[in-house]
Amino acid sequence: MSVAGWFIVLLALVGANLPFVNQRLFAVIPLNLASKPHGEAKKNAWIRIAELIVLYLVVGTLGFMLEARAGNRFDQGWQFYAVTFSLFVVFAFPGFTYQYLVKRR
Repeated sequence: MSVAGWFIVLLALVGANLPFVNQRLFAVIPLNLASKPHGEAKKNAWIRIAELIVLYLVVGTLGFMLEARAGNRFDQGWQFYAVTFSLFVVFAFPGFTYQYLVKRR
C-alpha cells in the first residue's frame, strides 16, 4: 500500500473518532448546549451521527482526489460505499467507547 493509502486510513481513523472526543461541531464550532445538572453539556447523538456521515464524505472525497492524482481512478458500485462506510463506523468504536461506555467520576 502506498503512502497515500496509509494517509487515508489514518485520516479515516481520526475523522471517525472526531465527533466523539469533543463537544464542538467538527471540533471547531462551539454549540449552545443546555447544561446538565452536573454542569456538563453534551452533544446530541444525532449531531454526532450527522458529523460522522459528513466526515465520511470528506475523507472519501479526499481519497478519490488522491486516487485520481495517482492516475488510475476506478468507478465504484454501491458495495464499495457500503463496505467503506461500515469500516468507517468500526473505526469510530474507540471514540464511541470513550464517550458513552467509559464511566467518569
